[in-house]
Amino acid sequence: MKKVIITIGRQYGSGGRFIGKRLAEELGIPFYDRELIAMSAAEGNLDANLIEQLDERSSNRFFYSLPGGGYINSAFSGADLQLSMSDKLFLMQCKVIKRIADEGSAVIVGRCSDYVLKEYKEAIHVFIHADMESKIKRVTSFYGVSPEKAAATITKTDKIRAKYHNYYTGRKWGTAENYTLAIDSGIGIEEAAAVIKKLAEEVRKK
Repeated sequence: MKKVIITIGRQYGSGGRFIGKRLAEELGIPFYDRELIAMSAAEGNLDANLIEQLDERSSNRFFYSLPGGGYINSAFSGADLQLSMSDKLFLMQCKVIKRIADEGSAVIVGRCSDYVLKEYKEAIHVFIHADMESKIKRVTSFYGVSPEKAAATITKTDKIRAKYHNYYTGRKWGTAENYTLAIDSGIGIEEAAAVIKKLAEEVRKK
């Protein structure tokens, strides 16, 4: 069978990571999420102590002040830029993500992987979303967020993810035309994984 690459963008609390993990297990292919941070740090010989602060989910105020405009395009065009640690990490992540995709099938969560692999015909780009009530239940159950702070934490985290994605890609995070498939995880984690698996199997047949 042909290889298939599945990228997963997700709202915080939507269960995107759980769906991706289940999907990778069902398909018998590698799963990458936070592993990409360490791999990228090693790739660029970056300071591992700073990496966690620069993750796409970080609460670092840096992301709130980004001007936007598609950083990735100018970075890869060879522009003379003074690269921040965050920029260096992002470029290393791009290299790692492309290497993973070149080597074989995989499920990759976040890190603008939908954009990084947009030219890969075997790639399926999925966006997972959910209603606020469902997301609140998940973040309080699995991430230890207090019920009183859940809604605010979800909104803040998604703003950070959107700002990160929009800045580095020049595209709007979560916009339907940038994805192959959008799924409301309210149908269930296993059910959502089954839908994506069916699509992946069809892609592999072609």
